[in-house]
Amino acid sequence: MPTALFLSPHLDDVAFSCGGTLAKLAASGWRCVVATAFTRSVPNPAGFALKCQTDKGLSPEVDYLAVRRVEDAEFGRAVGAAAVLWLDFAEAPHRGYESPAELFAGVKSGDDIAEALAEHVHDLWRQYRPESVFAPQGLGNHADHLQLIAAVTATLPGDAVTWYRDTPYALRAPTGATGFGLHIGEHLAAKLDGCAAYRTQLGFQFGGEPAMRDALTAFAHREADAAGVRGPAERFRGRGVGG
Repeated sequence: MPTALFLSPHLDDVAFSCGGTLAKLAASGWRCVVATAFTRSVPNPAGFALKCQTDKGLSPEVDYLAVRRVEDAEFGRAVGAAAVLWLDFAEAPHRGYESPAELFAGVKSGDDIAEALAEHVHDLWRQYRPESVFAPQGLGNHADHLQLIAAVTATLPGDAVTWYRDTPYALRAPTGATGFGLHIGEHLAAKLDGCAAYRTQLGFQFGGEPAMRDALTAFAHREADAAGVRGPAERFRGRGVGG
């Protein structure tokens, strides 16, 4: 059984970006493993970190990341993932990023989390020996995405990774990086059902579940057109799926 390792900065990035590909591979007999980097629960958040929770409609006393991990597990079941793993790293707002402007301005001086993260990426590589590894391209320039990219590039061979287009950032800059398209066909439905599990994010990111379904469906067809493949599709850069 071939294995695909999907590396996600946050608890939704793989789902929104390449959940259709995951569902397609799982249905084809692949063992699909999702590992998310920044999932640590941090007690008593304050400042910008607290705002990132309350602007999703959650009260301050809620364990935000615990809720999100439950959503992530639900996504994994919807798309047929064999394993859903959560690495114990804190998100950027808990590492000194104090505003949206800082969050999307690159990696701050002193934020050296990529080195420790690289060790975990290497451990996953050695444990699962995947035929395909999926990681974000960094569209949107989010610090956590950039740190995961740094960990992946420091650890894995240059030709080992298939780079997915970070979504919903790719929705806002649809040209982005060029690459090949993978037809996901009927597996788009499983992707959308899986994405619906992230109830804390849908209103903030899309304006609700119906809008998410409409946006990601339309985007999958635009991606197919851009790649010159039969739609719907997801686009990637790198080695291609399976080799």
